[in-house]
Amino acid sequence: MKKYVLALDQGTTSSRTIVFDKKGRIVSKAQYEFEQIYPNTGWVEHNPYEILDSQLRSLSAAIDYGRIDPKEIAAIGITNQRETTILWDKDTGKPVYNAIVWQCRRTAPICEKLKESGLEDYVKEKTGLLIDAYFSATKIKWILDNVPEARTLAMDGKLLFGTVETWLIWNLTNKQVHITDYSNAARTMLFDIEKLCWDEKLCNELGIPMSILPEVRECSSVYGYVSEDVPGLKSLAGIPVSGAIGDQQAALFGQACFKAGQAKNTYGTGCFLLMNTGDKRIRSKNNLIEGIAWGINGKVTYDLEGSAFNAGSVIKWLRDELRLISEPSECDFLAESVKDSNGVYLVPAFTGLGAPYWDMYARGCIMGLTRGANRAHFARAVLESIAFQVTDLVEAMSKDSGILMSEMRVDGGASVSNILLQIQANLTSSKVNRPKLVETTALGAAYMAGLAVGFWKDFDEIETVREVDRIFVPTIEGTSREKMISGWHKAVERSRNWEEI
Repeated sequence: MKKYVLALDQGTTSSRTIVFDKKGRIVSKAQYEFEQIYPNTGWVEHNPYEILDSQLRSLSAAIDYGRIDPKEIAAIGITNQRETTILWDKDTGKPVYNAIVWQCRRTAPICEKLKESGLEDYVKEKTGLLIDAYFSATKIKWILDNVPEARTLAMDGKLLFGTVETWLIWNLTNKQVHITDYSNAARTMLFDIEKLCWDEKLCNELGIPMSILPEVRECSSVYGYVSEDVPGLKSLAGIPVSGAIGDQQAALFGQACFKAGQAKNTYGTGCFLLMNTGDKRIRSKNNLIEGIAWGINGKVTYDLEGSAFNAGSVIKWLRDELRLISEPSECDFLAESVKDSNGVYLVPAFTGLGAPYWDMYARGCIMGLTRGANRAHFARAVLESIAFQVTDLVEAMSKDSGILMSEMRVDGGASVSNILLQIQANLTSSKVNRPKLVETTALGAAYMAGLAVGFWKDFDEIETVREVDRIFVPTIEGTSREKMISGWHKAVERSRNWEEI
């Protein structure tokens, strides 16, 4: 009898494997961090082999820690950091360059040229995205234009492109399967989200040969099987790899947001707010992204998404670069020790601003400092900066959808912070619903894999699994909220015009 489903959760700073049982409970897990590479200002890279090695090590460790019998594993699902781009030699399997990470801003000049050529409306209509260095397309172009052997290999039909789930599946199946799923394809800026195919015009405009692109499949489907030739995984040979979904869509699914209008926010390295819009694409007028949440059972579900590039990374910056705290929980302790930030605002535009601003050139700033500001006020300003960014996204999403968000389901590493979620409830004037299991990204990938092989029967069965830990409700008056948000927007404008100061 099959008892478990494995979720490979390949994130921006670490690779994890979580083993789930049929009740959606965590049986075992393991995690390994890997190096963040910053070759130039605004550039972010990963070593593809480190991504693969850390993921495979976490997979072996999770099985060992849980004393899991491989024969009891029903399937493997994968969720991944999206947009991060890898190109590799089809014959040797060797990447031609490091993975260019979603946060990387090196392709901003390419984006400017695309805008100048009048492609903005076409990109928005076909892909649901805005032209930005965030997405995979310009990263692919940069590698093809700047790595000498890359374009030659592409012209010879020997180069493959993939986002991280594609790279992992290709390696797990020993070079047999080159696929992506709808949710990840929709983040490349090359995929037509209505016709559900790669867009030939965009590929031509960017000089990207379509031969390098993977086959696009549903998020819940048996893509292939673990090969006995994968180092260290011989005991897992034959287990189906049957789920693939981008990390934020995975969290939406893991939160059981199956109905149109339901939304979740993930507090990870960045913040990502997604709303299920059902089988209808809602065209955003407030600079949000239109995309595909998932494809399953022959149907596609659409979403609206807003992204803030720096969230949990701000707390990490407070710890690692400023050294004002020694661990993340200390930020909460300091923030709770004061009633407010004493007028201090932090705009963490370390890599520009995401939605609804989409300003690649904005930079971080600290406003409102006085002699009375101390370390505790600064810690609170850090948490408020995360909540302010999400509030901007909530307001834009409500305008686009016509739905006043009464509840937001939350997950991600920073969602364990009670003070952060209380600030969030205050700023959005809505309930913030935290589940008992906040590992919803991995859970969403597990659900996709399990549904494909019958481990879980249907959505109704999955919906019964979710349990609420705590619901945060607003505790401040509207005038206080408006004053805080007004101050935030003034600080944002300074961050966007910093070169003029």
